[in-house]
Amino acid sequence: MDSNSRFGALAVRGRPGCQRVASAALAGLAVLLLFAACTPNASDPHEASAAAGVVTLTDAQRQKLHTYSVAPSRFHATIEAAGTVDFDNDQATSVLAPMSGPVTRLLVSPGTKVRKGDPLAIVESPDFAATLSAFHKARATARTARRLADLDKDLLEHQGVSRREAEQAETDATNAEADLDAALQSVRALDVDPQAIKDIVEGRPVQHLEGIIRSPLSGTVVEKLITPGQLLQAGTTPCFTVADLSRVWVMAQVFGSDLASVRVGDEARVATDVATTELAGKVDNVSALVNPDTRSVGVRVVVDNPGDLLKKQMYVHVLIQARHDSTGLLVPVSGILRDDENLPFVYVSRPGGGYARQAVTLGRRVEDKYDIVAGLKPGDVIVVEGAIFVQFMESQ
Repeated sequence: MDSNSRFGALAVRGRPGCQRVASAALAGLAVLLLFAACTPNASDPHEASAAAGVVTLTDAQRQKLHTYSVAPSRFHATIEAAGTVDFDNDQATSVLAPMSGPVTRLLVSPGTKVRKGDPLAIVESPDFAATLSAFHKARATARTARRLADLDKDLLEHQGVSRREAEQAETDATNAEADLDAALQSVRALDVDPQAIKDIVEGRPVQHLEGIIRSPLSGTVVEKLITPGQLLQAGTTPCFTVADLSRVWVMAQVFGSDLASVRVGDEARVATDVATTELAGKVDNVSALVNPDTRSVGVRVVVDNPGDLLKKQMYVHVLIQARHDSTGLLVPVSGILRDDENLPFVYVSRPGGGYARQAVTLGRRVEDKYDIVAGLKPGDVIVVEGAIFVQFMESQ
């Protein structure tokens, strides 16, 4: 080995990236040498040539090529799309303050697991005291009105009062009982502990009650929006966001002709940069609106989220497997080459043993094949192994 060869070998061994490039180059060179070994001398009357856009090869060279006959095929399309993660809004909610007043204590922080009814914060609320007072008054009024109505009913039987007076007493009792039901609903709307409500209704003494903000569902506290001392407005101030993270939504953006292959119920796979495995999902909704900025249509995929792997606003890659069959001209990926402008083409067999370059339009990829939208027709025979050599011969 001369000094230049030794220097090149040492340089390649010294850099892993160069090793890969050199290996690829040597592999390509080996293929060309293999075909070149089958190329006759210039004096051979059957010498390979490229004329009028057709590459003509010798019989020995053609035997080294592998070809593929194009025919219509049925397949299940796989649509690739980018997506973002969102909470499952059927299992997530913003917790609003049910009462007005200042926050006295926070009981949870973001990341806390809670169950439905668990306390989240305590509020010093005049609304709370006023609601309880209104309930006690309504209960006392209802009891008195009912007792008077029953008394007038008894007197009516002994002609002690007129029928009109008895009916008026019954109406007053009914109205008072309706007011009591409304007052009870107001107490329940404040998320008072159910046992405390039962004690209040039955007239049993209860301990000092505090205004408590409770979780409306089981899940995880993902946002805390209030601080101690903050003044809350009933029904308007958002306090927390609670979400069940065991299942999330992935909002995928699907474009153009791919939309025709997507249906509700299609299986989907979601890939992320933070996990080596794909997560299974299912198409739950296809939007009826087109995004005016991107001209895409939103497709919602419901995905199980073990270990809370997917986070809100995370970017993911979505693969949607269409349930309905599609028909197209599928050709192996190995037969697709690119020209100087990066446009795809194939080599099509011509009569007489020649091969001509044919531009094609690629559709979606189906495993190791491409769906050819335009450029080929059923019955065409293309080169799928050795196409690089045909391209080399064409350039000679």
